[in-house]
Amino acid sequence: MQELHDAPLAPLTTFRLGGPATRLVTATTDAEVVAAVRQADADGTPLLIVGGGSNLVIGDKGFEGTALRIATRGCELVGTRLELAAGEIWTDAVARTVEAGLAGVECLAGIPGSAGATPIQNVGAYGQEVSTTITEVIAYDRRAGETVALTNEECAFSYRHSRFKADPERYVVLRVRFELEDAGGLSAPLKYAETARALGVGPGDRVPLAEARETVLKLRAGKGMVLDPEDHDTWSAGSFFTNPILTDADYAVFHARVKERLGDGAEPPAYPAGEGHIKTSAAWLIDKAGFTKGYGSGPARISTKHTLALTNRGAATTEDLLALAREVVAGVREAFGVTLVNEPVMVGAGL
Repeated sequence: MQELHDAPLAPLTTFRLGGPATRLVTATTDAEVVAAVRQADADGTPLLIVGGGSNLVIGDKGFEGTALRIATRGCELVGTRLELAAGEIWTDAVARTVEAGLAGVECLAGIPGSAGATPIQNVGAYGQEVSTTITEVIAYDRRAGETVALTNEECAFSYRHSRFKADPERYVVLRVRFELEDAGGLSAPLKYAETARALGVGPGDRVPLAEARETVLKLRAGKGMVLDPEDHDTWSAGSFFTNPILTDADYAVFHARVKERLGDGAEPPAYPAGEGHIKTSAAWLIDKAGFTKGYGSGPARISTKHTLALTNRGAATTEDLLALAREVVAGVREAFGVTLVNEPVMVGAGL
């Protein structure tokens, strides 16, 4: 294991923000990951798990404790079964499944970060979520002091949530297992209207896997959601806020606020989200509250390509970013009575 002290963490995040860690350990095998976790727990040292850093906001003062960077590698594909080490680069793994002619994660192309992070957030985009293909997650259970295998059901997946996110101090993901589909080189049925339109087909249709992947990559790039060191719109954590899920009663109140503010013809996005609940669009709320693309005058601004991404224009601090996020949250709450919730994990920071 590589070990550094007073180590910068900003370069390990897509925001490129945050102060140093007291100690940074890089583990390249599952055994090294478990050993580092056990040592930190035995010493009573605070522990921060770092994967691809694409969903992490670290405070300017950094992290007092051990930051464990998981750099494990391993991709095993047997038939339709895929197993990924937690440190595998997710975008590379998606490309491999498409090359192998297997469907199920092709619309999750271009999402930055590591494979081990995907079950934690139940990563999803363009009509797909990893929860539909994950069969098992191998993790180190810090409470039990042993490695465990959790079934899909035991992972308790929901929208951008899981058992791992609900209890972040308990599990360290080591490996993720998926069951994909052999559809003769075709994608899974397309669920996202924008993707279907871009491909010239209807929702529910299948298209060649490579076409689905390339289309999603183009759509994401157009929104600044594919990492590019030269493009500050990608110096972000992707979507900074989750789409609000409201009860039917709360949605009725929200709907009335929309009519009052924007006129009788205004209709907010609304999607079924389980019995008695409706999901609406955070991007729509942000835009209609007056925070348009490129909003801001400081070093942290809303992306010029997508209102849901907050970005570091190159000289921002974490506090600059948080100030912008708080302004957006307050503005949306005042306009529509809905409180946005951040999607990235906050370390030494908060709204």
